[in-house]
Amino acid sequence: MKRTLLTALLVGAASLASAQTTPAGRQNINALRTVVEQFLHTQTAGLPGTVTVKVGAIDARTALAACPAPEAFLQPGARAWGKTTVGVRCTAPSNWTLFVQAQVNVQADYVAAALPLAQGQPIEQSQLVLVKGDIASMPNGIITDMAQALGRTPTVSLAAGTPLRLDTLRSRPVVQQGQAVRLVSNGNGFSVSAEGKAIGNAGDGQIVQVRTPGGAVVSGTARAGGMVEVAF
Repeated sequence: MKRTLLTALLVGAASLASAQTTPAGRQNINALRTVVEQFLHTQTAGLPGTVTVKVGAIDARTALAACPAPEAFLQPGARAWGKTTVGVRCTAPSNWTLFVQAQVNVQADYVAAALPLAQGQPIEQSQLVLVKGDIASMPNGIITDMAQALGRTPTVSLAAGTPLRLDTLRSRPVVQQGQAVRLVSNGNGFSVSAEGKAIGNAGDGQIVQVRTPGGAVVSGTARAGGMVEVAF
């Protein structure tokens, strides 16, 4: 009786081991999940806070030829955080592509309005607060450093508690409409300077049009101190 029970256990263990072993010439599916996890950790390495990656299951019945160097990739426009899909492809010796679902959470501090912010009014530090949350579930451009918001003006009025995004804030103008500015152009061995009047407002690094005393309109890059860089 003991011998019969032992034989049955050994047969069962052998069957289980056989089911868990990847057949020769077939790709190990769990190895692909590891490739996806490592890829997402690399893609999110520069994000603030704590990153957590959870890779979805791959159908165990998926049969792919073994690949010595499977490559993970994101489709154009896809993000490496939040609910995302990562592609894994093999180009040699076989050619195949597999898509794997994943969830990436990023717990970090982000900047929110501590009180209502009026459209067009420069933001001060006392009007801001840091809140901890999953920034991976929020739109792109969430501000995580207060310095990025100070001095900027909201393009629309914002309610208290609203997370701040770069695309909803306008930079403080370094050149204002009607302001006298200095046009500067630097090149290899030469530097040219002229006077002009700004046609519009622009923050540092933004393009602004300038009218010269002769009536010509030129475009250049606004810089602090009322200077506009022009490329010729």
